[in-house]
Amino acid sequence: MIRCSGVEKTYTLGTERVHALRGVDLEIDRPGFYAIMGQSGSGKSTLLHLLAALDRPDAGEIEIAGNPIHAMSERDATTFRRKGLGIVFQSFNLIPTLTASENVELPGMLAGEDRDWLRTRSAELLDLLGLPDRGNHRPEAMSGGEQQRVAIARSLLYSPPVLLADEPTGNLDSANSDRLWKLLGRVAAEQEITVVMVTHEPTAASHCEKVFVIRDGVVQGTIKTEGLDAGGVAARYQQFVGAA
Repeated sequence: MIRCSGVEKTYTLGTERVHALRGVDLEIDRPGFYAIMGQSGSGKSTLLHLLAALDRPDAGEIEIAGNPIHAMSERDATTFRRKGLGIVFQSFNLIPTLTASENVELPGMLAGEDRDWLRTRSAELLDLLGLPDRGNHRPEAMSGGEQQRVAIARSLLYSPPVLLADEPTGNLDSANSDRLWKLLGRVAAEQEITVVMVTHEPTAASHCEKVFVIRDGVVQGTIKTEGLDAGGVAARYQQFVGAA
């Protein structure tokens, strides 16, 4: 589903060159719930942006569901983001004047999709995410957790094979965060898609089946979380970053 080979990315900040990624190798070959875990400055958000075709690597290859996104034109990348990927950010990015249903339907409206199909699809997705009665509510009438679930529903409009989530619970309290992590795992299993979440939290990572540990722009190793709680994930993570 996802393959990164020798991915490098360098930014210039003033007179300083920052090597955000230094040859990342990563492979996910089946649907499931995965995490890319690292501290601030580790390169995890840069990697997610490259996976999302929001930027291009300086070197290396990135394939998602067989699509070589490292070689795409900007137009092709835009089309791929719309239909081949689901992307969820820390901020919900909902339009405040639209209802939940309209927010879910928005990408399809902009693409000129059939309105009956959009209404049916948005209702299906809101039901899937536990919001069957919130379709006519605007964001201001919903909790933060509900708004993030609407954002996830919108990202699933075209049934993408991959959903990318950048610190998706950063604006939520602990109870809503726990619900959302469990929900993402259920969505991955029931919809048979690959969900990749960027996080720095062991508690978040413990809900995933596999964690890719990144430090200083390099994937240091992986953690299989079966049988591990947040404390166990944190201990394994320290083994990797401490040995780097």
